[in-house]
Amino acid sequence: MTAASGLVIVDKPSGWTSHDVVAKIRRLAGTRRVGHAGTLDPMATGVLVVGVEKATRLLGHLALTEKEYLATIRLGQATDTGDADGTVVSAAPAGELALDRVCAAAAALTGQIQQVPTAVSAIKVGGRRAYQLAREGAAPVLEARAVTVDEFTITDPRSAGPAGRLLDVTATVRCSSGTYVRALARDLGESLGVGGHLTMLRRTRVGPYDLSQASGLDELAAGLRVVPLAEAAAAAFPVRPLTGAEADSLSHGASLSPAGAGPGPVAALAPDGTLVALVEERDGRARPLAVFVP
Repeated sequence: MTAASGLVIVDKPSGWTSHDVVAKIRRLAGTRRVGHAGTLDPMATGVLVVGVEKATRLLGHLALTEKEYLATIRLGQATDTGDADGTVVSAAPAGELALDRVCAAAAALTGQIQQVPTAVSAIKVGGRRAYQLAREGAAPVLEARAVTVDEFTITDPRSAGPAGRLLDVTATVRCSSGTYVRALARDLGESLGVGGHLTMLRRTRVGPYDLSQASGLDELAAGLRVVPLAEAAAAAFPVRPLTGAEADSLSHGASLSPAGAGPGPVAALAPDGTLVALVEERDGRARPLAVFVP
């Protein structure tokens, strides 16, 4: 039996790709119509939002929301991937770095910044993922792009490596979608002149969904927890209640009069609470971005 449309909030384990998790949820939900909002690297753990059936149409909009991470950054070594799965390409003593200097360097990487993604990112170049090209020895040169880092806090410095030549720090990051924490670790190390890479990354929140709502794969195998479509949309977006006539009109793709909601997706709900569509106000009308009924 196919699971109902909705979101599954997964606590992704280390060693699994996001695609591995999608394949697992496909089997558990009894449908191939499954996708995820925002890739997590195999090394990373934490919140992965998975859409089932009609909820896959929400994912492109959910992927644009704010995210939070907890990370360990090792200063004193740079790797070719920006994380511990890569090969060390440079090293410099970092054990004597003062915490205030590291914090100042992190502060310089906050706000709206221009960030060059790592060569092993999931960005498409000529129709192929950058990490696929990198594995074939043809790592692409990626252009910098604007991302927003609202918080990059450094705490808990501790010595690491032989003779304490390396420095591990804990980083709390709150950022826009499209921000690569691996690139923040790389850039932090570069700005301090010692190199840096991630040794641990855990995503603690995606939009309104945090670890308290996430389930491990064993839990989901015992009983698939699906956040219903309307509940998921109402948690992630402002809500516009519809009249019966508006719901019928919108379900056929018509636009509605504006409701002063401003830019961005709005969840339009029928009188019985069903999610009819995501709408966006533009050109003086509330226009459907995605319709979910019938």
